[in-house]
Amino acid sequence: MWSPDRRAAILGLLALAGCGLTPVYGPGGGGGRLFGRVRPRDPDTPLDFVFNRRIADRLGPEDAAIYDLDYQIAAGVVPQAITPDEVTTRYSLNGTADFSLKAGDGTVLVQGRVSSFTSYSTTGTTISTLAAEGDARQRLALMLADQVVTRLLAAAPGLPG
Repeated sequence: MWSPDRRAAILGLLALAGCGLTPVYGPGGGGGRLFGRVRPRDPDTPLDFVFNRRIADRLGPEDAAIYDLDYQIAAGVVPQAITPDEVTTRYSLNGTADFSLKAGDGTVLVQGRVSSFTSYSTTGTTISTLAAEGDARQRLALMLADQVVTRLLAAAPGLPG
């Protein structure tokens, strides 16, 4: 006998199949349209290197690049936890990435802004605080790159090429 939960799940799957929804990396999905075809701009900062590596991890190496990804990452540190002695023990690292995907002729195909934040503690030694900040910066770059990839994959079905 069919349980109501199982029936609802099957009806949900049939409804998705009927609306034309396709998996991003499935046959006919937009992921194949971008895989190996996006070349991020050359990195200038350590954040850029981490960002570019994540783009390559998610969209493949730029073997047959036909799109250029331009971006600008901005990150700022904000004190979060301050003791009564006015010592900051925790910082928030806020970041944004403005991006644009361009065709070979320079035409902007997709553009936008993503943002995220992470934080780190300063309660250890100077060396551990610097290591925590560096790790937080890497996490921020990864989160921003993941959001950019998500936006690009969402727009991929409408891209030329």
